[in-house]
Order: sequence, then C-alpha cells, then structure tokens
Amino acid sequence: MSVSQQIWIIAIVVLATMATRFLPFLIFPPGRPTPKYIQYLGKVLPAATIGLLVIYSLKNINLMSGAHGIPELISVAVVAGLHVWKKNMFLSIAVGTILYMVLIRL
Repeated sequence: MSVSQQIWIIAIVVLATMATRFLPFLIFPPGRPTPKYIQYLGKVLPAATIGLLVIYSLKNINLMSGAHGIPELISVAVVAGLHVWKKNMFLSIAVGTILYMVLIRL
C-alpha cells in the first residue's frame, strides 16, 4: 500500500469516527426533547447487546468433550452474580474473563 493510500485510509477513519461522535449532537440538539423511539432504544439495546454477547460466547460449547462447558458456565454464573451484587459491569466482565482464563488452563 502506498503512502498516499495510507493517508487516505487514516483520513477516512478519522472522519468516520468524528461523524459518529458528533452526529448525535447535531441530530438531537440540547433543549429539544429526545424522541420516544430513541428513549426506548436506550432502554432495550443494552440488555439486547449483553444477551447477544452471552449467546455468541456460549455458542461453541461442546458438552460431549473436554470440560463439558463447565468453565464457561462457572464464569457466566460468576459474572451474573457479581453484577447483581456490585452493579459494576467492568468489574463483572473483568473477573469473569480472568476466571475463565484460569479455569481453561486447569
């Protein structure tokens, strides 16, 4: 890839990133009420995203070989329990990931 192509790619990535950051402020300026469908999406999309990630993470568990999915299920239970207890998503995901990595090494 030539230097000019690299510069163009970086410029396009920068512009796309800036557009995704600034566009919501242009579409929904302060002082105007947020549309109901945007409020609805703000309420349901976080849970839908987490559900999608859980399904994606657990889709390749093979119950007929190895640890039979036990490390994954223990990690999911720890993430859920820790999140209910501490209400801290970063802590829950970090501890669950570390626990999973330790369990698969045993």
